[in-house]
Amino acid sequence: MRVLHVWNTAGVGSVIAKYMDRLFGTESLVVHRRVFDPYGFTTYGELWDCGAKMFALKCLWLARKFDVVHVHSFDKLVPFLKFLYPWKPVVLHYHGSDIRGEWSLKQKYWSKADVVLYSTLDLLDDETPKQAIYMPNPVDTELFHNFSKRYQKSNSALAFHYHLDQTKADRYAQNYRLFMKILERNIPYKKIPEKFNRYEYYIDRTEIPSLSKTALEALACGLKVIRWDGELVEKLPTEHKPENIAKKIWKIYQEVM
Repeated sequence: MRVLHVWNTAGVGSVIAKYMDRLFGTESLVVHRRVFDPYGFTTYGELWDCGAKMFALKCLWLARKFDVVHVHSFDKLVPFLKFLYPWKPVVLHYHGSDIRGEWSLKQKYWSKADVVLYSTLDLLDDETPKQAIYMPNPVDTELFHNFSKRYQKSNSALAFHYHLDQTKADRYAQNYRLFMKILERNIPYKKIPEKFNRYEYYIDRTEIPSLSKTALEALACGLKVIRWDGELVEKLPTEHKPENIAKKIWKIYQEVM
């Protein structure tokens, strides 16, 4: 089975493709625009140097060679794919701000897809289609893991400015008696595990009621995560293991073929 992943929101397409190819022998290609991946989330796939229209045209032309097209966030492409290839299964995968609070506004796009996936439970609202499937974010546990030699500082916490209310983060750090360091999220993706392994805790985004993919990656590195409401998470939930996600998506691909 040949699978084309269009766009690569937070690197999710790369993780799915990598483990699907490894476990089920699929032939996957992930394509993304380089300008939208300055930190290297595309660890598995290709980055294209082109504008928006050329990217869309290249994807539409390339799709003819694949059995399934898995579109991440780029929902405007779906009606064109189904017009050109009405027999070809299209999976539309939403990840966060691409759909949060906009299900009714984007119905003209997601209604054309054969399958609609969403990655976090906070994306659900009264307008979410009943057929939409929750697909937890996978974590590349080959890249994100607990190093054999950790340079972890006790009672240390890392946080990123993204979606962070610093007042809340300060309060959480005080509650757990932690020394917190807040950084910009401008670190090369492959360097993040090394950064994580220097800390004992990660304080996640405080403004969205779900664990971020970054928090899941911190858990995979052995950190304890303080989530949006100040509660502590100490272990990566098994639903986010890449092998488990690959199995779920493999089943979906088989059903729509």
